[in-house]
Amino acid sequence: MSEKLQNALNEQITAELWSANLYLSMSFYLKKEGFSGMANWMRKQSAKEVGHACTIAEYMVKREATPKVDKVDVVPQGWGNSLEVFEHALEHEKHISKLIDELVYLASEEKDNATQDFLWKFVREQVEEEAGVQNIVNLVKKTGDSGILFIDAKLNGCK
Repeated sequence: MSEKLQNALNEQITAELWSANLYLSMSFYLKKEGFSGMANWMRKQSAKEVGHACTIAEYMVKREATPKVDKVDVVPQGWGNSLEVFEHALEHEKHISKLIDELVYLASEEKDNATQDFLWKFVREQVEEEAGVQNIVNLVKKTGDSGILFIDAKLNGCK
């Protein structure tokens, strides 16, 4: 694996850990606002992001590259309402999709077929992640204040 690709994967590890902290911050905020189901959903998203960082690190070790955990910057701490939280999460998922796409392009440029193959599962997962958050945004918009507790209860059971 080239040094350039190794560095880019390490940057993605940091981005995944920042994402984990972002979703954890959102979880705390939603819990404070009384939305325990939404908070639970965000806490699960946070755990997924840590899992992504570990998956990338494990792949790098298999390829005799050195995974690193870099400094993770501070994440936002508050939002106006639950809709704004999920709109922010959607924009963040779109940002992560772009980062993954850039990694795929770099692996292609470096002619690293194994890493391209490894990254495609992240590309596919991002399609699902964006669609899932978009669905929540749409539901919150449609139901408004009168249905927000229904959505909160529904998200409490989500995996």
